[in-house]
Amino acid sequence: MLTRKQHELLMFIHERMKESGIPPSFDEMKDALDLASKSGIHRLITALEERGFIRRLPNRARALEVIKLPESMISGFGQQRRFTPSVIEGSLGKEPPAPQRKPVASNDDTAGQAVSIPVMGRIAAGVPIDAIQHQTHSISVPPEMLGSGDHYALEVKGDSMIEAGIFDGDTVIVRNGPDATPGEIVVALVDDEEATLKRYRRKGASIALEAANPAYETRIFGPDRVKVQGKLVGLIRQY
Repeated sequence: MLTRKQHELLMFIHERMKESGIPPSFDEMKDALDLASKSGIHRLITALEERGFIRRLPNRARALEVIKLPESMISGFGQQRRFTPSVIEGSLGKEPPAPQRKPVASNDDTAGQAVSIPVMGRIAAGVPIDAIQHQTHSISVPPEMLGSGDHYALEVKGDSMIEAGIFDGDTVIVRNGPDATPGEIVVALVDDEEATLKRYRRKGASIALEAANPAYETRIFGPDRVKVQGKLVGLIRQY
C-alpha cells in the first residue's frame, strides 16, 4: 500500500518517462509534489524502492527506472501485462532492421516494427562542441518512441544533464524541428557553430540554455544567437 505522496511521485515519474524517455530531476519532482525540500523526495524514492516499484540505476546519479505500477493502475490489462520503461538498455537498436525503414511517423502498418534513424555524430552535454556532424551510422528504435515528423539520434558527450537522467555515452533520440516549449530539453545550435544539449528557457527577450548539473552555469543568449535543432523524445543507454 502506497501513501498518497508515494503514489503521486510514482505516477509523476511514470508519466515523465512515457513523455520524454528520461526521469525527472529532483527539483522537478519537488515542485510537482509541492514539497519544501528535496529531502522529502529522497525519502519517497527510498520508500518506493523498498516496496519494489522503482529501481535506482547503479553508478548513475539520480537515474531511476519504474519496475511496476500499483495493481489498481494495471487491473483490466491482464495478469501478464507489465510496464516497460522508456529507456532502452544494452545494445538494443544497434542491429540494422530488416527491412530498413525511413525515420517517419509510425502508424498502424508499422506498429511493432523497428524504425531506422540516422546517428548524426555527438552532442555536448557540457561545454558546446562543433556543430552537428554528418550521419555516421543508423540505429533502429521502437516505433512507439517516435511521434510525427523526422527524427535523428546523437551520442552524448559530457555530464551537464545528469540530473535529468542523461549521461555521458547515452544516445538521445531527437525530433527534428525549430520549435520548443520552455522547459523542454533541446538540441541548440549557438552562433551557427556550436551544438549543445540543454533545457530550453526564455528570460524576457533572451534564450537561456540550462544545465541539469550544478557544476555548470546557465548560459543566456540573444534570440538571434540560438537556433533550436530539435527536442528530446527518447534515450538509449548502454551498460
